[in-house]
Amino acid sequence: MFGNSWQLVKASYSVLQKDRELMLFPLFSTIGLIIVTISFMIPLAALGVFDAATSGAAAETASQTNTEGGGGVGIGFFVIAFLFYLVTYTVIIYSNTALIGAALMRLRGEDPTFRDGLQIANQRIGTIIGYAAISATVGMILQAIRGDEDNIFGQIVAAVIGTAWSLITFLVIPVFVVENLNPIDAIKRSGTLLKSTWGENVVATFGMGIIQFVAMIVIAIVVGAPVYLIASATGSSFVVGLGIAIVVLAVAIVSLFFAALNGIFQAALYNYATEGEAGEFFPQGTLEGAFHHK
Repeated sequence: MFGNSWQLVKASYSVLQKDRELMLFPLFSTIGLIIVTISFMIPLAALGVFDAATSGAAAETASQTNTEGGGGVGIGFFVIAFLFYLVTYTVIIYSNTALIGAALMRLRGEDPTFRDGLQIANQRIGTIIGYAAISATVGMILQAIRGDEDNIFGQIVAAVIGTAWSLITFLVIPVFVVENLNPIDAIKRSGTLLKSTWGENVVATFGMGIIQFVAMIVIAIVVGAPVYLIASATGSSFVVGLGIAIVVLAVAIVSLFFAALNGIFQAALYNYATEGEAGEFFPQGTLEGAFHHK
């Protein structure tokens, strides 16, 4: 498993070397999510959610407000939460659509630019918002099933359903990029393609996750440990702050790197599932070892 995943990482990286601007799409997504989060903190603060959470009585406060004031914080919180999910998913899906669209161009012999990716995403903005609405609904349902931290059963059920949803929808974006289907049909099509790519989907995704985790551990050892020792020796708050900034930056770069690789992998997997080959960057021997049609 690890060997195949490593080969896929190397193959995806070879694509990224040709089009390094692909990393701009995850960066664009990250910046957008930061802006969205800050924007939604204002209405949540106005509803008193943070004050309630700080006092450990968020649920009680919502219940009291619903009883006394006709559902203010309770209904308001869920409306804002859904809108937050919707906008967040829209940003993520938009960026991934641009990334995967550009990656598909490269895998098919074209020379994409950052602008090409954005143009692909802009042409499918209606589908993106529709799929984001579906994803937001699923997210809200999973959050309701998950419940609080003491609900172990709910946590397990939500994890199982969430994993199944992730697998079924893994190829949704390349599907509607290439086949221009509506969100519902794209989900169905992705589920159909999953039948022929089940093993490689699970194995490669899990393997790439392990590789990313190992990279994070390496950063902690190579960067974090020396920074911690230097900060402890000097006792300077400036050095401590600088050290934290360096570690956060290193983690962010690795996260963006693997986000780009994951988008490239989705594009390659879609190509292989529909055409039997993923392009020159993924040697046939590697594909035969990692991908097996049922």
